[in-house]
Amino acid sequence: MKMKTIELTLACCFLGAGACLATDPQMGTWKLNQAKSKITHGTSKFTSVTVKNMFGNIKVTQDGVSADGKPIHIEWSGKLDGKDYPVTGDPNGDTRSYQKLNDRTLAVTVKKNGKVTATARTVISADGKRRTAAVSGTMPKGKKFKNVVVYDKQ
Repeated sequence: MKMKTIELTLACCFLGAGACLATDPQMGTWKLNQAKSKITHGTSKFTSVTVKNMFGNIKVTQDGVSADGKPIHIEWSGKLDGKDYPVTGDPNGDTRSYQKLNDRTLAVTVKKNGKVTATARTVISADGKRRTAAVSGTMPKGKKFKNVVVYDKQ
């Protein structure tokens, strides 16, 4: 009887571990597909986005070129709970919030001094190979923009 209980317990542990380690389609490294993207001149262009799950905290790293043509590196860590968390390296924002709407969709809000500067809805394709972000906001000088940015999974 004890042996069956131990076997059942081990089986549940392995199944639970498998479920916890199941791949989240948001996670991974994504490279810009410039040919499929529509990026407003004068906005930052991120050529690489990496999303990692670090024991329940999400870390997002973005690398690219700022609006003035200089290299840019942005880092954000937090939960996908819609709350504001600090961001580093972003000239247009000091906090970001990410909210998981479903397995394939994230809503992102960028704020600077408490004021929303940009919002995005990021959707992962059904096959998990493409990430499309519809981004809208206001540039530092007040001009509005709308970008559709497409990334391919690496």
